[in-house]
Amino acid sequence: MLSLSAEKIDGFFKAVAASKNLYIPVDNTSGKANFQKWSEGTKLSSQLKTVRSAKDFFFPKTENLVNYKIDGKSVTVEDPRKDVEDFVVFGVRACDAKSFEIIDNVYLKMTPVDSYYKNRRDHGTVVTLACSEPAQTCFCPTYKIDAANPAGDVSAWLADGTYYFLANTDKGKSLLESVKSVLSEADEKAVDAEKKAISEKLEKLPFAHLDLSKFDGKNMMKVFNSKVWDRVSEACLGCGTCTYVCPTCMCFDVRDFDTGNGIKQVRCWDSCMYNDFTQMAAENPRHTQKERSRQRFMHKLVYYPMAHDGLCSCVGCGRCLESCPVNMNIVKVIKAFNEEAAEEK
Repeated sequence: MLSLSAEKIDGFFKAVAASKNLYIPVDNTSGKANFQKWSEGTKLSSQLKTVRSAKDFFFPKTENLVNYKIDGKSVTVEDPRKDVEDFVVFGVRACDAKSFEIIDNVYLKMTPVDSYYKNRRDHGTVVTLACSEPAQTCFCPTYKIDAANPAGDVSAWLADGTYYFLANTDKGKSLLESVKSVLSEADEKAVDAEKKAISEKLEKLPFAHLDLSKFDGKNMMKVFNSKVWDRVSEACLGCGTCTYVCPTCMCFDVRDFDTGNGIKQVRCWDSCMYNDFTQMAAENPRHTQKERSRQRFMHKLVYYPMAHDGLCSCVGCGRCLESCPVNMNIVKVIKAFNEEAAEEK
């Protein structure tokens, strides 16, 4: 394990940025944090999490897939992709790190592999940071995610004014080796104490151990047909905020734009909460917000786990709890189904 005084973190950033693009959480003018490219003078945010997750680095909100020109019967196709430079994302929390596994299962482990996503994953190195002060809206323990011991290419902890680093992958080892001149060897005593302190805080969170047993795949049709959906979806505005801040939402739309000098095909994030998400030429199978809300939560808690060995497509980051303008969120859905089950007894 390697360490560095927190007072010298800028030296660490400078050493990393000497060979790779580096992104860190930075406060904006409204006091919220988002990832920003590091340059000298950029200050690391002390916020627990960013408004938007680190998913953006691997699955950007918009990207140009292909360009083409049509001249009579001739079609010229251009691949607009450029070589992705190696980059490092520092300060990723355990929940966001887990989201990469969830997206990888779809974009890397299914056929065909998404080459755009893979290219970024291959070139990105993730440095996670343990959550010293988890928020009341966090519920990552529900999904067996350990914020005291985050996964990533490199895991980091801030304890008693010192950063500690542990490489978990070859990319992580390569990164720490490249900046070893600013790091010192350290034992694990301080980190062990920090892990214990964080674990105790996690256990006290109000939503730390939500009961997911009602969403077992064996109960799929019962959950699907439940009257709970009428109640929990009633206030939903269909604004899509929850999907845009969610680190695991991965739906997209593909559109062609006439630039006046050819066609540009663009992939952009989409949301199952939008009324035109499933619109087809002759029909829209989800006419109401109830049906659209049900689809979102069924996918998170039932469909995805059924396809991926019980792994839920939610990481308990709490962003939807903090962002929804009408306070509709996955915690309320889980609780509503548990209440329904209790009433049936």
